Amino acid sequence: MAEQLTFDLAARPALGRDDYFVSPANAAAVAGIDAWRDWPHGKMVLTGPQGAGKTHLAHVWAEAAGAQVVGAAELEGLDPATLGPALAVEDVDRGLTEAAETALFHIHNVLAGQGGALLLTARTAPARWPLCLADLKSRVQQAGVLQLDAPDDALLAALMVKLATDRQLRLAPRLIPYALLRMERSFAAAQRLIARIDAQSLRDKSRPGEAMIRAILAEDGE
Repeated sequence: MAEQLTFDLAARPALGRDDYFVSPANAAAVAGIDAWRDWPHGKMVLTGPQGAGKTHLAHVWAEAAGAQVVGAAELEGLDPATLGPALAVEDVDRGLTEAAETALFHIHNVLAGQGGALLLTARTAPARWPLCLADLKSRVQQAGVLQLDAPDDALLAALMVKLATDRQLRLAPRLIPYALLRMERSFAAAQRLIARIDAQSLRDKSRPGEAMIRAILAEDGE
């Protein structure tokens, strides 16, 4: 095996289906997304912690369903008449404004009336969302719920390789298992660590190594 992994992709997130790694931690959610034509009432909620892959999976679904993907903050300016057959709305649990809740309610009705599909992403289940509009709350409760579970080793390793690839960051193969043994076991920690390694490597104009990773983790108290 070559000592160095070289990534030549553009420095942007790769959000295609081929870039989404399936493991026992997310297999059930992926299966539910693939079965989107059978969603209850044409709608589904995808939950999971920060960095769990909700955005990536939403884009995978959007490509399959011909959907737009928008953030919850964009709802107020979205004209329901311009919608296609499906829509994904991200971060619905972040506290929508009254206008955004009203917009989502109308969007829901438009999609339901034309047999469209709606995917909502959030960190928590719908029962914990701070929704004020009763009619919207009742309609959201009709949706199915898919959950992205805590990552296993295979999924964390694949995520770290993908994050490095997105940044065109070169990592020797041994560094991923080295980091996994010492870091906090979460998606957010993996994102932070790769970002820190990238920044440090650029500052030092040097390739990442075990000493660099050990120092970064020590600074973060891990």
